Amino acid sequence: MVGQQLVTGLLEQKPYTEVVILVRESLEFTHPKLKQVVVNWDELEKYESAFHQADDLFCCLGTTIKKAGSQAAFRKVDLEYPVTAAKIAERHGIKQFIGISSMGADAKSRVFYSRTKGQFEEEIKKTGIPSVHFVRPSLLIGDRKEHRTGEKMGEILLGLLDPLLKLGKGQNYRAIPGSLVATAMIRIALQEQKGIHIYSNQKIREIAEAEPLSQK
Repeated sequence: MVGQQLVTGLLEQKPYTEVVILVRESLEFTHPKLKQVVVNWDELEKYESAFHQADDLFCCLGTTIKKAGSQAAFRKVDLEYPVTAAKIAERHGIKQFIGISSMGADAKSRVFYSRTKGQFEEEIKKTGIPSVHFVRPSLLIGDRKEHRTGEKMGEILLGLLDPLLKLGKGQNYRAIPGSLVATAMIRIALQEQKGIHIYSNQKIREIAEAEPLSQK
């Protein structure tokens, strides 16, 4: 959901002369600056040429345990694949990594989901990429290809609570549109700040809503 909107936004930015996306199957979408590379994520090393001369690596990979089928399969998508991609990108001199993590990410958490997201962050930090950014959104809302019952119920509940969550620390728990996350990721990348940076749910919203994203 975020990835599609991220790609659309990147294509509108003049600093990005080419946008290369790694996909399981070709998308019915074309653009002069867009290059699609169909990959087998279990054999990502075979597609190393796709990372050649890349400046920024954006990661929107994510699934659910229900869809993945097991915790091991979930870890592949949310941890192993992104880390492998980051390591390959580092070998090719990548300047920035901007990835979606999760609110509550903690490598030492007793909660499997939060622990996996925390481990994802820790492994990316070890790569040595000069500029690393993790956005930690709350529940993502927007149009998805697949139906996620649990997340839909959460979306309804947080929607009812939203007026209350707009106050104080509750802002960090507000459901956030995927479009805002995509906009924030692009804006963060364009700032080119070195070091490791983590953005809370509220900070993501503030960055995305600061002003319209220009097509500069």
